[in-house]
Amino acid sequence: MSNQLIECVPNFSEGRDENIINEIAAAIKNVSGVKLLNVDPGKATNRTVITYAGSPGDVVEAAFQSIKKASELIDMRTHKGEHPRMGATDVCPLIPLAGISLEETAVWSKKLAKRVADELNIPIFLYEAAASGPERSNLSVIREGEYEGLEKKLKDPNWKPDFGKAEFNAKSGATVIGARDFLIAYNVNLNTTSTRIANAIAFDVREQGRVKRIGHPVLGELVLDESGEPVRIPGTLKSVKAIGWYIEEYGLAQISMNLTNMHVTPVHIAFDEVVNKATERGVRVTGSEIVGMVPKSVLIYAGKYFLKKQKRSIGLPEEELIRIAILSLGLNDISEFNPQERIIEYMLESDNHNPLNKLTIRTFAQLTASDSPAPGGGSISAYVGALGVSLGTMVANLSATRRGWEDKTEYFSDMAEKGQALQEKLLALVDEDTAAFNTVMNAFALPKATEAEIAIRKKAIADANIYASEVPLRVMETAFKAFEIIKPMVIEGNPNSTSDGAVGALCTRTAMEGAYLNIRTNASGIKDETVKSSILEKADKLMAEGRKLEEEIMGIAVGKIG
Repeated sequence: MSNQLIECVPNFSEGRDENIINEIAAAIKNVSGVKLLNVDPGKATNRTVITYAGSPGDVVEAAFQSIKKASELIDMRTHKGEHPRMGATDVCPLIPLAGISLEETAVWSKKLAKRVADELNIPIFLYEAAASGPERSNLSVIREGEYEGLEKKLKDPNWKPDFGKAEFNAKSGATVIGARDFLIAYNVNLNTTSTRIANAIAFDVREQGRVKRIGHPVLGELVLDESGEPVRIPGTLKSVKAIGWYIEEYGLAQISMNLTNMHVTPVHIAFDEVVNKATERGVRVTGSEIVGMVPKSVLIYAGKYFLKKQKRSIGLPEEELIRIAILSLGLNDISEFNPQERIIEYMLESDNHNPLNKLTIRTFAQLTASDSPAPGGGSISAYVGALGVSLGTMVANLSATRRGWEDKTEYFSDMAEKGQALQEKLLALVDEDTAAFNTVMNAFALPKATEAEIAIRKKAIADANIYASEVPLRVMETAFKAFEIIKPMVIEGNPNSTSDGAVGALCTRTAMEGAYLNIRTNASGIKDETVKSSILEKADKLMAEGRKLEEEIMGIAVGKIG
C-alpha cells in the first residue's frame, strides 16, 4: 500500500441499467493499485456513486478509464433523473486520505481534467480546492442549468471550460473535476423520539445556526439585515451541517451531521459538543454512528482525545486507540462497528501486506527456523529492536499512570507516543528487510544470455545491494533513537520497571549489532566506492555511539537495582 492515499467518488448519470453500472465499475477494478470500496446506484435519481481508493497515480488512471467507459455507454440526450446533473460523469472529486495534502491532491485532479478534455473531448470545469477562482468553487453554481442548459452556457465567455473546448458534447455533456476534503457523514443518537428537540440541538451546533427572532425563538418575528435577509445566530461548530430527525428503524431521534472539514471539526469534537447541548436540554446521548467509511486517523485522533481527557497515556498501539474511540463514541450502540470493514486503510491492505507482521510469534519463529533464507538476521534485528523500544514504551505508560505522579502524566505520555512511533517503523522494517533480500535474489536470477541482458542484470544487482545495505542502516538509525526513550525511562521511570528498561536497552543494542553485520555483509557487493564508504561510515559511527549508550544505561540500571 502506497504511503500516499487518495479516494475518488465519481458520480455517473446512470442508476438503473446494471450492465452499464457493472461495466463502469469493472473499468475501475481493472486498474492495478486501486480498491473498489462501494457502488451505490439510485433508481429514482438515475445516478450511481462509486467509491474507490489507492495511490494517486493509480486512482487518476482508474478515474480516466471510468469516465471513458461512461462516455461510451451513457447518452445524456435520453437521460432523465431527479438529481441535478450535467454530464455522463457528472462530478469526480479526489479526496486526500493519508500522506498527501489537499493542495497536492488538487494538482492530481488537474492532471486528470486535462487528460479527459484532451483525449475524450469532454469540457471540464474545476471546483473546490482545484477551482480556477472563487466563483467556480461551488459545485451547484457550476451545475446550474444542468445538461439541458449546457449548450447555451458554453457560449457564454464567462463559462469557458477550465480544460477542453467550449463546444457542446451532446452525448457526454460536461464533467466537474476537483479536490475536496474528506466529508464524514456522522449521526449522534439521543434517548428521545422528539424531532423538535433533535432539531433544536442541531441548530445549536451547526455552523449555519438558526435565524434570529424577536421574542419567541421559534414563532417570533424574524430579524432582518440591511439587505432584507434574515440575521442568523451561528452555531458552535465550524464546517458542520446538521439536522434533527427520527429514525423509525432505531426508535430514536438523531442529530445527523455532515462534517465537511474533519480537520476543523473532527468527529470527537462534534460528539462532545452534541453531548453538551443535549445535556442542557435534558437529553442524553446514547452513542453515535459513522455512515460509510473513514480514514484511520479519524479514530486514532479520537482515541487520543478521550485518553487525554482521562489523563491517561496516549502512547498505545493504533488498535487500542481505535478501540478506545469506538467505546467512547458509542459506535456499537445501534449496529456493530467493525474497523476491518469501516476503516479505509484496512480495506486497502492486500492479503500480502506486511506478511511477517501478521504472523504469530510462534509461526514467525518457526518460519525463521526453516530452510528458507528469509526472514533472516536482518528481519530479526528489526524485530528485536521493536521489542526493545516496546519495553521502553511500556515503562513510559506504566509511569504515566503511577499514583502520585499525576503531574508527570503528560511527559511520560509524550515519551510513550514517541516510542510507539519508533516501534511501528521497526515493525515495518521487519518486512522491508526481507523484501530487500528478495530484491537481491531476483536480481541475480535475471537472464544473462546477451550483452544487453548482462548490462541490465549488472545494474539490477548493484542497485539491489545498495538497497539491501540501506534498509539495515535505517534499522540502526531507528533503533538508536530508541535509546532516547529507554535511557530517561531507566533514570526517571517507574522504579519497579527499571529491569524492563534495561532489557529494552539490551534488545536495542542487539538490533543495532545485527543490522551492522548485515550492512557490512551487503556492502561488500557495492561497487560504487563512494556510496559504500558513506554507508559504512554512518554505520560505524552509529554502532560506536550505540555501544556506549547501552553500557551507560546498563550501569545506571544495575546501580538502581543493586
